[in-house]
Amino acid sequence: MFDKLFEVQQKAGEVKKRLDAITVTGTAEGGKISVTATGNKIIQSVNIDADFFKEADKEEIEELMVIAINKAMEQADNVSQSEMAAVTKDMFGGIGGMFKQ
Repeated sequence: MFDKLFEVQQKAGEVKKRLDAITVTGTAEGGKISVTATGNKIIQSVNIDADFFKEADKEEIEELMVIAINKAMEQADNVSQSEMAAVTKDMFGGIGGMFKQ
C-alpha cells in the first residue's frame, strides 16, 4: 500500500515538472495583448503591442490585461486537468488492485 502511495507522490511530482515545461498563452484584442504562463499558472511574460499601447488608455489596457490573464489561466487549468486525469486513471487502476490482495 505504501508503495502505491509513494508511486502516486512520484507521479504528482512528474506532472508538476511537465506542467512547468508547458506554456500557454492568453490573448486579448486580437493578439495586441498576450500573456504567457506555465501549466502551473506561473506568468512568464506579458506583451503589449507598441502601437496599441500608444493609442489605448490606462483603463482599456488594464481591462484587456485581465482578459488575457484569465484566458491564459483557463488554458493552464485545462492542461493541468488533462495531466491530472492521466495520473488519476493510472492511480485508480493501481489502487483497485491494492484491495484484492
